Amino acid sequence: MDFFLWSTDPTIFKFSFLQLRWYSLFFIGSFILGYFIIKKIFLAEGKSVKNLDDLLLYSLTGAIIGARIAHCLFYEPEYYLSHPIEILYVWKGGLASHGGMLGVLIVFYIYAKKNNISYMWLLSRMTIPGALVAASVRFGNFFNSEILGKESHLPWAVVFKRVDNIPRHPVQLYEAFSYLVIASILWIIYKKTHPNFATKLLPGVFATLLFSVRFLLEFVKTKQATYSLDIPLTVGQMLSLPFILLGIGWIIWAFKTTPKEER
Repeated sequence: MDFFLWSTDPTIFKFSFLQLRWYSLFFIGSFILGYFIIKKIFLAEGKSVKNLDDLLLYSLTGAIIGARIAHCLFYEPEYYLSHPIEILYVWKGGLASHGGMLGVLIVFYIYAKKNNISYMWLLSRMTIPGALVAASVRFGNFFNSEILGKESHLPWAVVFKRVDNIPRHPVQLYEAFSYLVIASILWIIYKKTHPNFATKLLPGVFATLLFSVRFLLEFVKTKQATYSLDIPLTVGQMLSLPFILLGIGWIIWAFKTTPKEER
């Protein structure tokens, strides 16, 4: 059986010490796209966009710092505790979405307080560009030939020639397209429900769907942690469970505290 061969160079171009990688293009591009989406939402709901540029900077900073720290502590703790200076080497790769999530939660709170905006309102609206960023990161992982799926002989299996000759689940694409679907669901909820209900509901839907996808796809993903757990779950699944449970509880709370006429 013939499989799809993937050998694309992750670097678009390189000049001296400067280089542009597909991962960086997807990552930064998704934040810029998210900026324009949230700007449209701000204007539609009568919010000031005076300091919105700061939100883009806050989001990038929180996502990168949180994701990097989480990767180093949860996926390769022995190595990075022995080589702490390399925690700063973000360009070498290694970002964990769970830490990125916590990072942006913190910086959103700081931004909301600084600009006198409801934290819940901001958090709920940012779930839409947040899902797009998550999708873009996985597209970047695909171009990097990293976060690989397990061996597969399905017709759409991919051989990552830069890694080995084993046909694998293109799990990065499974995840990326799932997140695009989640972004669409969040947008529909935002547009079709009462604004107050959307404010309460969107964060719960985001956390439940996104981390459920992450949990399920771990079953067809190669292990990323440098150590093994004594339970039949991966590190990624263990980190996803709290977000899933929080999301489910959040959804229940949203329905219980919102009158039917405001849904």
